[in-house]
Amino acid sequence: MGRWHTAGVTEGHLARSTNKNTVHKAKRLRREMSLPEVMLWQILRAKPLGIKFRRQHPVGPFILDFYCAAAKLAIEIDGISHDMGDRPTRDVRRDRVLAESAIETIRIPAQDVLDDVNAVADRVVRYVQTKL
Repeated sequence: MGRWHTAGVTEGHLARSTNKNTVHKAKRLRREMSLPEVMLWQILRAKPLGIKFRRQHPVGPFILDFYCAAAKLAIEIDGISHDMGDRPTRDVRRDRVLAESAIETIRIPAQDVLDDVNAVADRVVRYVQTKL
């Protein structure tokens, strides 16, 4: 499996800037999820080990692919577009802003999900357990 990237957790607060546009975009993204996101959601939606996950969850101005509120953990599925242009810099900045509100981000390559969604889901759930 590919390497997962995590952003560290620090103290701070994310400005509560979630607005109607962000919420509407999140709703649209729930209908337009990528194949790796759909595959992982099919497992996470069942609340493995009683852990609740949300999909395309708005937090401030951001929309997280998946979010576990109990662990304050964002799970991002990164396709090839995350390696292009200014996207890597934007991702680092976004992760830092989330970390300032004590929301940790893990980034999982989409290919890992396509290769073995069950293994990815298991790793995510085991990681969340360490945070609870």
